Amino acid sequence: MRLRAVVLAVCGIALLGAVAPRSPAPIPPRVKGFENARQPWQFVFPRDHAAHPGFETEWWYYTGHLRTADGRRFGYELTFFREAIGATDPTPGPDQSRWRGTQLYPAHLALTDENGKRFVYAERFAREALGMGHASARTLDVAVNEWTLRGTSPFELHADGGDVGLDLQQVAEKPPAVHGHDGVSVKAACASCASHYYSMTRLRTSGLLRYGGRRMHVEGTSWMDHEFGSEELQPNQAGWDWFSIQLDDRREIMDYRLRQTDGSLTPESSGSLIDAGGAVRHLERDDVLIDVTGHWKSPHTNATYPSGWHVRIPSAHLDLVLVPVLADQELVAPGGGTTYWEGSVEIQDATTHEHRGVGYVELTGYTTALSL
Repeated sequence: MRLRAVVLAVCGIALLGAVAPRSPAPIPPRVKGFENARQPWQFVFPRDHAAHPGFETEWWYYTGHLRTADGRRFGYELTFFREAIGATDPTPGPDQSRWRGTQLYPAHLALTDENGKRFVYAERFAREALGMGHASARTLDVAVNEWTLRGTSPFELHADGGDVGLDLQQVAEKPPAVHGHDGVSVKAACASCASHYYSMTRLRTSGLLRYGGRRMHVEGTSWMDHEFGSEELQPNQAGWDWFSIQLDDRREIMDYRLRQTDGSLTPESSGSLIDAGGAVRHLERDDVLIDVTGHWKSPHTNATYPSGWHVRIPSAHLDLVLVPVLADQELVAPGGGTTYWEGSVEIQDATTHEHRGVGYVELTGYTTALSL
């Protein structure tokens, strides 16, 4: 990821004589008492599937496409978040109040009924206190009340939101795709604006879906993002547009567009192209060309979101159109929480409009600026 280029007056330097180059500002090891994700990170698996409590924020983000034996199709999102209350608040000791805790754990579940044209979602929230929520730093074991994420071979997901519930098992068909350089995914030019970020881009998925009063066996393909860092965004950044694309030729694309409050794109926006064998190629912001093809205004929040995209990666000879399977896939958070659009999309060839794959798109900061 590139920092902002420094333009030097070459002619002036030649006249004045040699000038010693300025050393880059050192990257502090900690920020606000937390570990700084701008420091290089060597991922080791399965260890790094687990939690990283030294960082302020973390999430395990699953999206996917499911189908039943009779041909019904569903998109889903299941996300577990971890948010540290403060770096200086110690873990409660055995003789201290069980109401003490250093971590907060929100979780979101959403289902897109593609055939029924319906979108439903649920959420949970737990504090670390009283064991209501936890995330192990030794192995993948995350719980938000009764919702759980455990294991790595397979990943095991469980959530029950009343109208919808999932019990899924997922087997990785590719190794983890690490984004950025040296284990660092840069989000802006500041010394702490980064995360450690990888994806499991092709997870063979099976299990049970509870929806509409029925229990249905489902199979399909999923994607998992795991990201952790501290102080990733700046006040002049409003939010992001994130794209995950799973092509029928077994390539995948991840791309994020960080939006400034003035409407421009953050230069450090970037992505990855994963080939059929799992090799990852980093994509700079301008390697991926994205044009919005339409908009949708929410009847719930009055926010206007992009709705449809033309995505081109000339170096990979990719020219694609992303079409939402349903316009209204907005998760409206009650009580002042984060509202965002997270939706299943179909991938088509931009010229022939033939089916090329499936994907998910996340749009944040369209109601109010997002803060991390």
